[in-house]
Amino acid sequence: MKVLVTGAKGFVGKNLCAELNNIKDGKARCYGDLKIDAVYEYDIDSKPEELDDYCQDCDFVFNLAGVNRPKEQSEFMQGNFGFASTLLDTLKKYNNRCPVMLSSSQQASLTGRFGNSEYGRSKKAGEELFLQYEQDFLLSNSKLTTDSQLSTLNSQLKPRVLIYRFPNLFGKWCRPNYNSAVATFCNNIANDLPITVNDPSVELELLYIDDLVAEMMNALQGKEHRCDFDGLGVFPMEKGLYCYCPVTHHVKLGEIVDLLYRFAEQPKTLMIPQIPEGSFAKKLYSTYLSYLPKEKVAYPVKMKVDDRGSFTELVHLANCGQVSINISKPGITKGQHWHHSKWELFIVVKGHGLIQERKEGTDEVIEFEVSGDKIEVVHMLPGYTHNIINLSDTEDLVTVMYCNEVFNSSHPDTFFDPV
Repeated sequence: MKVLVTGAKGFVGKNLCAELNNIKDGKARCYGDLKIDAVYEYDIDSKPEELDDYCQDCDFVFNLAGVNRPKEQSEFMQGNFGFASTLLDTLKKYNNRCPVMLSSSQQASLTGRFGNSEYGRSKKAGEELFLQYEQDFLLSNSKLTTDSQLSTLNSQLKPRVLIYRFPNLFGKWCRPNYNSAVATFCNNIANDLPITVNDPSVELELLYIDDLVAEMMNALQGKEHRCDFDGLGVFPMEKGLYCYCPVTHHVKLGEIVDLLYRFAEQPKTLMIPQIPEGSFAKKLYSTYLSYLPKEKVAYPVKMKVDDRGSFTELVHLANCGQVSINISKPGITKGQHWHHSKWELFIVVKGHGLIQERKEGTDEVIEFEVSGDKIEVVHMLPGYTHNIINLSDTEDLVTVMYCNEVFNSSHPDTFFDPV
């Protein structure tokens, strides 16, 4: 399959082309038997003759080209309607009847706060142009076929025009201080710049770029989600006029800002907030990190160093404890304590050591000889005093340690007792 992407250098275009090229180059293999032979990237600085070549040869078109922030209101119609017309005319010129996707907006509903939107009107005009394009093709074929043949032909044209009315978008590579509040918040907070939130209670419907790209892959395979619109409401239908991305998030501005400030504190607190699979928080965290300046990509952590070696807490996990790194010098024994409820995992990644555990009130000791050459995980059991001994005379023993709770100095649950 040869795919044309217009607006290829924009936020959506850049992310979409990256994944299409991953598939083409054999790097992304999670889309079944989908095969991409070529990705034609077209943008405002491309030559007009390139559009001719691409439209003549492509098997699918993603039309993402458009104008969001023009100097003059009239540029909305020129950029969003005018180019769409040029694209469709070029496809007609070469009688290329491949499926065509249109990136539209919820503002095209022209309802509520979008009722007087010039941008919405330009997007609506583009939608109508695409729908007419499909209708013209159906009418042209109706003159050449019987009713039975036309019915069969029409059933094959279901994916021909795919109109997506996207809500607010966010994700990596989105331009800040342009048309995305999330991008602006992420960029400013990551770079210690001020932000302005006039009304924290305002709720946005947000679509994450990876979820959008996943739906575009569905569209390529004829598996797009179809719907109808009633105002701003989306109603899934088997044969709706529009298409939609099934995964979006409804989040208040205040919630977004609170999350971002927590993310910004992570290098100081070491605390990774809760980011469950599929959650808005997880997607926002990935987005936030993509805006970090170079000087914040790496950050120091506090090492507790003595003549035995060092102990350093790396990350704290909300409701899930902490991860640390322990370095023991040759011949050193560390630990020699037990816990009521706290438990740990010791993972030696370098060196040669011995872990000993003894159940409190007994003399029976269980031992585990450990090495970075054969990495394994050893539980430190509640109610068992335990230690870790560096058996080497020359090499440091390096141990990754997980504990099920963040250390609390007012309630350490740690009691000295030699094994």
